[in-house]
Amino acid sequence: MKKKKSMNADSNHSLPCREGGGRVWRFGRVPSFLRTIQRNFFSRFDRYIIFKFLGTYFFSIILIISIAVVFDFSEHSDKFTTNHAPVMGLVNYYLNFVPFYSNLFSALFVFIAVIYFTTKLAENSEIIAMMSTGISFGRLLRPYFVASAIIAALSFWLGSDIIPKGSVKRVEFEMRYKNKKRVQVAEHIQMQVDTGVIAYIDHFEGASKIGYRFSLDKFQNKSLVSHLTAQRIQYDSLADERFHWKLYDVKIRTLQGMREHITKMPYVDSVIIMEPSDFFVVKNQQQTLTNSELLDYIQRQQLRGIGNVKVFEIEYNKRYSDPFAAFILSTIGLALSFRKRKGGMGGTLGIGLALSATYIMFQTISSTFALNSGWPPVLAAWIPNIIFACIALWLYRRSLR
Repeated sequence: MKKKKSMNADSNHSLPCREGGGRVWRFGRVPSFLRTIQRNFFSRFDRYIIFKFLGTYFFSIILIISIAVVFDFSEHSDKFTTNHAPVMGLVNYYLNFVPFYSNLFSALFVFIAVIYFTTKLAENSEIIAMMSTGISFGRLLRPYFVASAIIAALSFWLGSDIIPKGSVKRVEFEMRYKNKKRVQVAEHIQMQVDTGVIAYIDHFEGASKIGYRFSLDKFQNKSLVSHLTAQRIQYDSLADERFHWKLYDVKIRTLQGMREHITKMPYVDSVIIMEPSDFFVVKNQQQTLTNSELLDYIQRQQLRGIGNVKVFEIEYNKRYSDPFAAFILSTIGLALSFRKRKGGMGGTLGIGLALSATYIMFQTISSTFALNSGWPPVLAAWIPNIIFACIALWLYRRSLR
């Protein structure tokens, strides 16, 4: 009688099986750090909460933004018709409209999603069943934070790189067919284009990129050493390099002590570190710049001594502060809705909407104070998060009782 070949635990051909609570791979046990991650963040309980959270979040975005698109189109359809907006232009406009406003009100959608599906879980006694197995409020919060981290990362990536590129077309469409306001002329432009170099243009036309009565003064140790004037200056948009200008009817005065040397030329090609876009601050221009472009613009304008960069600084700091709202508001939403209440979902949802509206109001107020009262832009961007983080901490500690 043939004996069956035995398979010991050390055999390299052993099949995957459970041993000591861990899964055995074909060539060994699962590493301990992977078991820790799986046990803490990817258990069936965690996956259930994360899928509920993300599913409700994206469903609320689709529902509310669809309604917003319908209302926006019905409100401005007469302007689109009067201004002869092309059909493909409308399609592209709303394709960029949807991600912009979805990301702008992402904190509101997080709040609505958390309160809605957590209240449903509480009404169905699912949270009571979870806590009866020994799950604490802190452990219950963990999958909410995982889902919030996914939303925060997606929001930051979209807001810093993807949405600004689409906003170029959206803002241009709004100016051309919706608001019909586009600044094409600038007067009395003065800016520092380099260290100790001041440029001045009396009149500049954006459509033709031509300026009139231009001067360029160079200072050393607070003393004027060169004064250039040109009757006309034109930006060369076809040049291989940036900041390329053509100057016409040029006169250069070079000062050396008490002596003065004058040179006249009919035409000069020159590189001056300024562009036509620097002369016009278009409404919502900050929304069309990526993070790197926004930082570069702020630094260039500060170097030139231009004081209209606070709105750009606020936008730059908000792109870093807004994703953190997902963690704060999900904590508040869970603390408000994880207990079963007699009033059902209505009261909790009302409180949640009031708090989210207050959060958006704080964002608006802090930005206004930064623009008009001298608040630092960093404080204006972060103060709503600081205030609501304190509320979230209080509710968290209250929920642990």
